[in-house]
Amino acid sequence: MILVTGGAGFIGANFVLDWLRTSDEPVVNLDALTYAGNLENLASLKGDPRHVFVQGDICDRALIDRLFAEHQPRAIVHFAAESHVDRSIHGPGDFVRTNVNGTFTLLEAARGHWMSLEGEARAGFRFHHVSTDEVYGSLGPNDPAFTETKTYEPNSPYSASKAASDHLVRAWHHTYGLPVTTSNCSNNYGPYHFPEKLIPLMIANALAGKPLPVYGDGMQIRDWLFVTDHCSAIRAILANGTPGEVYNVGGWNEKPNIEIVNTLCALLDELKPDPAGSYRRLITYVTDRPGHDRRYAIDARKIERELGWRPAETFDTGIRKTVEWYLANQDWVAHVQSGAYRDWVEKNYAGRE
Repeated sequence: MILVTGGAGFIGANFVLDWLRTSDEPVVNLDALTYAGNLENLASLKGDPRHVFVQGDICDRALIDRLFAEHQPRAIVHFAAESHVDRSIHGPGDFVRTNVNGTFTLLEAARGHWMSLEGEARAGFRFHHVSTDEVYGSLGPNDPAFTETKTYEPNSPYSASKAASDHLVRAWHHTYGLPVTTSNCSNNYGPYHFPEKLIPLMIANALAGKPLPVYGDGMQIRDWLFVTDHCSAIRAILANGTPGEVYNVGGWNEKPNIEIVNTLCALLDELKPDPAGSYRRLITYVTDRPGHDRRYAIDARKIERELGWRPAETFDTGIRKTVEWYLANQDWVAHVQSGAYRDWVEKNYAGRE
C-alpha cells in the first residue's frame, strides 16, 4: 500500500492511473479537491478496490495520522501543492499554507509512523517529495541546464514555497534520518491538465475561437516532460532511489513558448481544421507577467546514470497524444471550465492586451 497526496490533480491522477496499470499494489489517495483536484480524472477507477479515495487536507494532522495507522503505507508520494505561478502572484498565502505547512505536517506524521516501524518495514519506508525546476530560478540563454547541485534562486511566491518545502524534506532526512527522496521536474504536459496552463489553455481557447494569449515576446523557454514519463521516473526513484538524494527529471525538450503555441496550432489545423482559417490567426501577445523567468532547462543525466531512466516520449509524439486526448475528451474540458475557472481567467488576463 502506498499513500499519494494530491492524487486527483493533473500529475497525481496520472500517477495513480499509471501505478494501477502497472501494479496491483493498492493506493490510498488523499486530495482536498480544490479547483484543480477533479474526481473525473479518476473515473476509470470507480469501484476498483485497489483505489481508496479520501477527501482531506494535508494540513490536517489528525487525518494524516489516522491514514497512517489505518493503512500502514510503505511509502508516501507527495504531489499535493498549489502549483500555478499566476495564482501565487494573486494569492500567495494559499501557497505558503499548502506547500510549506502542508509538507511540514506530512513530514511530521510520516516521521511518527516511520519511527513506529521495525525491521524491513522501517528500512523500506520512503517519503518521496515531488517538486519543480522553478526552485532553481531562471537561466540565461547560454547557461548550463539545472543540475541537482544548482543554487536555489526562486523568483515567484509559488517557486519560493516549493523551495521551502524542498528544504524541509532535506532537513527531516539530515536531522531525523527520515528516508526521503526528492524529484525536481520540468514542465509537465499531457491528459487531464487543468486548462489554466499553457498547453491546455491554448487548445481550449483555439477550439472555442478565443484569442491565444502569449506572454511578452513568447520566447520564454521551458523543458517539456510528458506526464507518463514523469510517472515512470517516480516509480524508478521509489524502487531504487537513494534516501536523501535529489533527482532532476526532464524531457530533454527545450522549447520557447511561441514554438509550443505554433505547434499546437499546426496539429489542430491537421486534426480539427477550422473553416475560418488556421488557428494561428488567434495568437495574441499580451503584457508579460511579473517576475516571469526567462528559461528553465533540466540536466537529467543523474537519474539516467544512477537509475537507468530516460523519457520514452519525444516532444512530437507526446504533444500529438496530448492534442488527440483533448479532442477526444471535450466533455472533461467543459466540466472543469466552471464559473470559478472563467472568473480566474478574466482576473489574470484582463487588461494585459
